[in-house]
Amino acid sequence: MAECAIQVQNLRKEYPGRSGPVHAVNGIDLEIQRGECFGLLGPNGAGKTTTVEILEGLNRPTSGAVQVLGLEWGESDRAIRERIGVTLQETRFPDKETVREIVTLFRSFYSRGLDPMEVIARVALESKATAFVEQLSGGQQQRLAVAIALVGDPEIVFLDEPTTGLDPQSRRQLWDVIRDFRDRGRTVVLTTHYMDEAERLCDRVAIIDHGQIIALGSPAELIARMGGEHIVEFALDSADGSATPPTVESFLTLDSVLAARTEADGFALTVQAPHRAIPALLDELERGGRPLARLTTRHVSLEDVFVALTGRHLRDDENARDSPPPMKGRRRF
Repeated sequence: MAECAIQVQNLRKEYPGRSGPVHAVNGIDLEIQRGECFGLLGPNGAGKTTTVEILEGLNRPTSGAVQVLGLEWGESDRAIRERIGVTLQETRFPDKETVREIVTLFRSFYSRGLDPMEVIARVALESKATAFVEQLSGGQQQRLAVAIALVGDPEIVFLDEPTTGLDPQSRRQLWDVIRDFRDRGRTVVLTTHYMDEAERLCDRVAIIDHGQIIALGSPAELIARMGGEHIVEFALDSADGSATPPTVESFLTLDSVLAARTEADGFALTVQAPHRAIPALLDELERGGRPLARLTTRHVSLEDVFVALTGRHLRDDENARDSPPPMKGRRRF
């Protein structure tokens, strides 16, 4: 277990509820290795933020065992805090403090660490070192939040949705910071709602729903478990109201189709061979007198895996009425 940065055994967190206890975390077992970028994915209310807060020492579990770098919260709190860095979902800084002043202040909280200007350079804020926080853009403030997580030279950094709300350029600047930290042999624990982010940055991911891990592996492994390599998305022309609307089940017998689900304005099929599935689909629609409005194909993504497992997109809230139904068909996980 020398290579293990974090170990979690049967982790549980309960909160009192009107009709009984609410199981925010319901028996999670997990090992995160040193030097990997590990992603925790799940819809709002799935339990991922509670899990991360317990790993960070900001929340106490109801039961279960947690080891961070071989140490336990409640016994070695100061020693753990000296060796980790944390970026929360939202960080507020004093408007009239400069970037250098804030990073220097947080450096003083650690017995050892990095030179503040070195960290400022790592997050590409050298030109803003003497600028007040109120003069920074949203992306620059996010990079400043990451800088204070790195200034103690941590072995593990926790990043809770660090790129939410950022423009594409700012997101990619933060990706470079995360990659650089991992390339230095350190461990990243990342929560995110962006699937392209998880696919590009994470060595492994865990999908959490209802307080439990429902899938674990590398992005490529989880995508491979879908059983197909392509998604065919299409919508029907609603101008012709005479045709009977098709059901999801009606597409499952088509050549090469493995699974199907409804989307907001159409359907999505998981297929093995688009060159066989698409002609079969077009023939089926023509027989039913259903004009096609649009059709696109793409490779299976990590978000497709999530929807197939839970029936909810990562950005959805807990309102099931707004959630698409899960994939129907021949899928194995």
